[in-house]
Amino acid sequence: MRQARADEYAEFAVARAGHLYRSACLLTAGDTHLAEDLVQETFGRLYVRWGRVSRVGNPAGYAQTVLTRTFLAHQRRRSSRERATDVFPDLPGSGDGDASLRLTLLDALARLPAKDRAVVVLRYWEDRSVEETADVMNVSSAAVRTRCSRALGRLRELLGEDLAEYATP
Repeated sequence: MRQARADEYAEFAVARAGHLYRSACLLTAGDTHLAEDLVQETFGRLYVRWGRVSRVGNPAGYAQTVLTRTFLAHQRRRSSRERATDVFPDLPGSGDGDASLRLTLLDALARLPAKDRAVVVLRYWEDRSVEETADVMNVSSAAVRTRCSRALGRLRELLGEDLAEYATP
């Protein structure tokens, strides 16, 4: 029975790793090394509780919640504010899409406060409802709506004319 549970966890981890990594990259505004650390810590926390997690109705949603809360906890620590450089590393691309648009969007996301960035990623990347986002972030629905409005306004300020040049075909 233990081996079956371990195999089930390994299968889940392989299936969700890519999605969690992409979400973590957005949360960290392109810091791929921190994103890898967050995903690894998320999988470690899931492994410890896999017996209970595997019985919930949505283990993928639970994993996303753990990832988001791990990111927010990391942002609260003082050491998380240190950055060796402000230059984006070469990001592995899938070949589809515009690299300069991705870099512009990641730069704009990096300028948002951590909680505002988390709201944007959960609401618009993960396509979660206000209530789901509130539950993940452990805040009220009104706080999510306020943060979302503020974050989108800030992104519009930051992107302004830059976004229009990328959006035209």
